[in-house]
Amino acid sequence: MRRKKKAQIIIRIVIRQIFKNTEKMTTELSIAEACLDAKKASGKTYDELAEICGVTNVYLAQILLGQAQLKPATKAKLSAAMPTLSEEIMDKMANCPTRCFDSDILKEPQVYRTYEAVMHYGLAIKNIVNEKFGDGIMSAIDYYMSVKEIKGVKGERRVVITLNGKFLPFIQMNADEDTS
Repeated sequence: MRRKKKAQIIIRIVIRQIFKNTEKMTTELSIAEACLDAKKASGKTYDELAEICGVTNVYLAQILLGQAQLKPATKAKLSAAMPTLSEEIMDKMANCPTRCFDSDILKEPQVYRTYEAVMHYGLAIKNIVNEKFGDGIMSAIDYYMSVKEIKGVKGERRVVITLNGKFLPFIQMNADEDTS
């Protein structure tokens, strides 16, 4: 129970950090806090809410934290799953969010370790992607992400983070195709 309360406090601090330098801080922060309160009141996990809404657990968390837009098809499902979330808040969640990054988030240990893993394995990942797909990058727009738990060979709990993005090849910039 203490761990969950500590996690909630950390999430609220991170939300404040993300929006600290934006005009929309008060609105975005109050929406995210209202969402976290409604999630807590629902008694449901991110996985349970995501399954109800038909989205990945990471995307559901982004919606609640104000980092992704609440789409009309998801709104009714989320409303039923989190009945204490007001219609007014959900209408605001349907607006285009301010997607931002504050480097202070890297001080949070889980975020730092994830960042560290990508940085450590990044060159190897890049080389394998280029070998399999050619010169290009993985989209973070046409993209799915999820976090799951599995059991390791010794019975230990293991974290699986899946990054699933569309491949975007770099193009040759031919002068005769430049429409600008």
